[in-house]
Amino acid sequence: MIRFIARSLFDHQRIARVCTLLTLTTSCLAANITGTVTNKTVEKPSAADDVVLLKLSEGMQEAARTKTDAQGKFTLPVPDDGGQHLVRVTHQGVNYFRPAPAGTTSVQVDVYDAGKQVDGVAGRADIMRVQADTGQMTITQLFVLQNNSKPPRTQMSERSFEFTLPEGSIVDASLAAGPGGMPVNSAPVPTGEKNRYAYVFPIRPGETKFQIGYHVPYSGSFSFQPQVFTPMEDVVVMLPKSMQFSGGSSDFASGGEEKGMSIFVAHNVPVRKTLAFSVSGTGQIPRDAQDSEAGDGQVASGGGAPDNRPGGGLGRPEETPDPLHAYRWWIIGGLGAALVVGAIVVMNQKPRTQAATAPIASAPAVKSAVSSTQVSLLEAMKEELFQLETERLQGKISDVDYQQAKAALDLTIKRAIARSKA
Repeated sequence: MIRFIARSLFDHQRIARVCTLLTLTTSCLAANITGTVTNKTVEKPSAADDVVLLKLSEGMQEAARTKTDAQGKFTLPVPDDGGQHLVRVTHQGVNYFRPAPAGTTSVQVDVYDAGKQVDGVAGRADIMRVQADTGQMTITQLFVLQNNSKPPRTQMSERSFEFTLPEGSIVDASLAAGPGGMPVNSAPVPTGEKNRYAYVFPIRPGETKFQIGYHVPYSGSFSFQPQVFTPMEDVVVMLPKSMQFSGGSSDFASGGEEKGMSIFVAHNVPVRKTLAFSVSGTGQIPRDAQDSEAGDGQVASGGGAPDNRPGGGLGRPEETPDPLHAYRWWIIGGLGAALVVGAIVVMNQKPRTQAATAPIASAPAVKSAVSSTQVSLLEAMKEELFQLETERLQGKISDVDYQQAKAALDLTIKRAIARSKA
């Protein structure tokens, strides 16, 4: 009997140890992310919205799913694997995202009611950069939209934003970026009407950008007849100085020159307005224009290098700021942001046995097989890179300082990645 009791106690202790081990293992492998979803249109908690946790290290694979309760709250189980995650909330057919770096335990997500046509959505700019060679003309076109709806709502439909492309256009690439977001691939779709296309992409409150690159056959001259379906503050055409611009009407006025490119601007273009103009000759966008940053050559701000133009180099009066300054970084270096995103994606594509670094947003260092020092260095460098790009786009840093800082950061990041892979 004594032996039986002793053996039973031993078995119970062993079971207890196993249970404890299982509990510890489970706690190490899984954690929870809690959050609250707020409907900013009505300033109330958003109930019954779908909430999904996505694993960025595995190509946006779904890791967990739930719904918000009556108070807009949710809880998602998340593996404690040091990986990057993204919380996606779907409200009235529109997705809203919030990054969840490793170690995240709580997130807050704002959503908006959606409508096919929302008052307060207007265009800030339609910017075309044109270059041509024998047989082909290449155009990069940027649309900047502003959603100032009150109360704030998201415009979303199969024709969220419509535009036209020239006859015979072949699309090479297309990007979209919501307020505060980085560019993502988003292809326009034909509407069924000749040369008319639309983006099926939500126009959330704030600023949304669409950029499309395309080319057309070219025999030395080409006529454009773009039609505006959203009122635009400015329609801008930029082309190398070696090419000629001819406005079909008095809509366009010269906007001067910038980095070897001629600029032509039409202001306050109403809905359904057709702007006719033509270009001729050949020329490529100057290299220094492609690589330039926003702050360089600013006239309105009085910064940058001295103006050596004839006439004493007088800049614009302070009371008449450059109307294109707010989006000049897109005009001059349109694909810069996309290249930065590509660099970060490459940096994050490390083997599964190593720690995944944090996403675009700031995040704590990840504990993993890779030393915390190396990971912290990568995190700091990436955050510094985005801070540097932000200052560049805002014109807060000179060209020389930007180039020096960028070169140093690039070298440091490469060495850190090499060490983490060793």
